Amino acid sequence: MELAYIPSPSSGVLYLGPVPLRGYAFCIIIGVFVAVWLGNKRWIARGGRAGTVADIAVWAVPFGLVGGRLYHVITDYQLYFSEGRDWVDAFKIWEGGLGIWGAIALGALGAWIGCRRRGIPLPAYADAIAPGIALAQAIGRWGNWFNQELYGRATDLPWAVEITSSSDGRMPGTYHPTFLYESLWCIGVALLVIWADRRFTLGHGRAFALYVAGYCTGRFWIEYMRVDEAHHILGLRLNNWTALLVFLLAVLYIVLSARKRPGREAVVEPGATDGDGAAADGKKTAGDKTDGKTDGDAAGTAGASDEDAKPDAATDTDGPETPEKPGKPGKLEKPEKSGEPEPAEEPEESKDGAGSAKKG
Repeated sequence: MELAYIPSPSSGVLYLGPVPLRGYAFCIIIGVFVAVWLGNKRWIARGGRAGTVADIAVWAVPFGLVGGRLYHVITDYQLYFSEGRDWVDAFKIWEGGLGIWGAIALGALGAWIGCRRRGIPLPAYADAIAPGIALAQAIGRWGNWFNQELYGRATDLPWAVEITSSSDGRMPGTYHPTFLYESLWCIGVALLVIWADRRFTLGHGRAFALYVAGYCTGRFWIEYMRVDEAHHILGLRLNNWTALLVFLLAVLYIVLSARKRPGREAVVEPGATDGDGAAADGKKTAGDKTDGKTDGDAAGTAGASDEDAKPDAATDTDGPETPEKPGKPGKLEKPEKSGEPEPAEEPEESKDGAGSAKKG
């Protein structure tokens, strides 16, 4: 008898009157909102406009949902097209079944379309939303808990998840909660990308590539624990091979990108600086400082002009002008007193004597 375990909900659907509220869909929607919110904050910090991330997400999210569903249906076609199955179920996305690999691939295509319409480089946008995508996955994985799916091998650990449904080949019991493992791993990947981006100033898509590599590392061992039906190649599940291949591509991109385009983009959204109020205020403040300096210089110049004008005013008298002494321009000699004879020059000997006395 298990002393502790994670209970599964008896139903993944709540009804608000005739309207069904599905837990899986709620987790996906909440994850999208978190990704857009965090991506917007990071985009603004990089120099972009507020709202740009949401505008591009209008393209990326629908493409991502379609891509995720296509990947799941193609790789697990037997669930929808084998004998006794209804192919219409392939369109019931609320019942679960989104492949992250297809979601990222087609989501990137949608983001590229949105970025191209705004004149924004896709790698810069991907770097901004990378941690948000990881958090969206962390939240979205709880949709599997509502649907009682994607669990691991049987276990009696205290954090095992209890499966009560017996439909679609399930067997009631307690199993490894792989949805929980992946959720916690994605949170760790988001924190890793945020830290590495601040520490190493990642740019040109390298923060996104780090997210991909980090996710693939965790997905490999989590996928190995799962017991749901899947195709195998050389003893490994298909998603294990996909995770390994994508991991190698992400690492290769980081290495080559760092060599070819080191550093980070200086401008991520053309014209964002001119349109931002903060930037305009900064320019205005700088202009105020310049104007102040100019006014000070003008005042100084005016003051200097007044000072220069004073000697002219002083010389503009009724008396005769007195010539300046040679070698000392700008100083005026005292006018000679009229009627007084000039003192006779002292003999040279007196001068020398006086000079000798002063020296002594």
